[in-house]
Amino acid sequence: MDILFLEPVFKERIWGGQKLNKVFGYQLPYEKTGECWAISGHVNGSSIIKNGRFKGRTLRDLYEKDRELFNHLPSPSFPLLTKILDANDDLSVQVHPSDDYALLHERDLGKTECWIILEAKAGAKIIYGHHAKTKEELKTMIDEGKWSDLLIEKEVNKGDFIYVPSGTIHAIGEGIMILETQQSSDTTYRVYDYDRKDDQGKTRELHLRQVVDVTTIPHHDQTPKQKTMIYKDSTITRYVSNEFFTVERWQVNGELTLKSNHFKLISVIDGKGTLNDEPLTKGDHLITTGEVYDLELKGTLDLVVSWI
Repeated sequence: MDILFLEPVFKERIWGGQKLNKVFGYQLPYEKTGECWAISGHVNGSSIIKNGRFKGRTLRDLYEKDRELFNHLPSPSFPLLTKILDANDDLSVQVHPSDDYALLHERDLGKTECWIILEAKAGAKIIYGHHAKTKEELKTMIDEGKWSDLLIEKEVNKGDFIYVPSGTIHAIGEGIMILETQQSSDTTYRVYDYDRKDDQGKTRELHLRQVVDVTTIPHHDQTPKQKTMIYKDSTITRYVSNEFFTVERWQVNGELTLKSNHFKLISVIDGKGTLNDEPLTKGDHLITTGEVYDLELKGTLDLVVSWI
């Protein structure tokens, strides 16, 4: 039964740095590496399988041609994307569209996502939501550059969970590293980018018409209530479970045996141990296929697990 270990894809970003090397030991291709696409079947960057009978194939190709490994999921493309982001500088203020809007205008999925804060410097902040009460007010405040009046700031700490449904204005602040679980989409609409310029002296494109179209107004926090389950010395925390994904954190101390009836995306954010006798270490990313029914975990492991 297959456990697929994956080679991440790295993305250069104006706000990136080198912390992905310092924290996880990844060999980074760019001085400003902002994103690790850890488990991805997206056309803009698909993970490559590192082991077993499918070694060398992309996850995108495997999903398209061997759908039985993925419970014959009807989605035409691999539906989830796991990233680790290193915000060495503030990310742009942005918003993502829903499926209906993205499919119509971008030929891509919409993007509902969620974050687990892996690292945060003292006093680190995100932008999460806005104060506008109508579309007209949102447009006026953007046009007039009233960012401090419009945007809601929120302090975050290591271990926090942030749920970001489509339509939520948001931004990750400097000094924060997150693990992100999202719909497999690369569609982002920028609201504001602090008037930054790239190496060629150009500002990045904003998408203000689309922002007004897709932003949820008024903003309200839709974060679900967490559920915690105790298994002897191990803990499973369920952060969210909806039509887009289920995301849990498995903190294993000793041994934990679970049944599985669906393929799962697993990221090792700390510790080491084994899964069905396969060695796991910090920074590993893997998929247990739909044919893996028993999960036997041993060691001291901190895992983020997701599925549809």
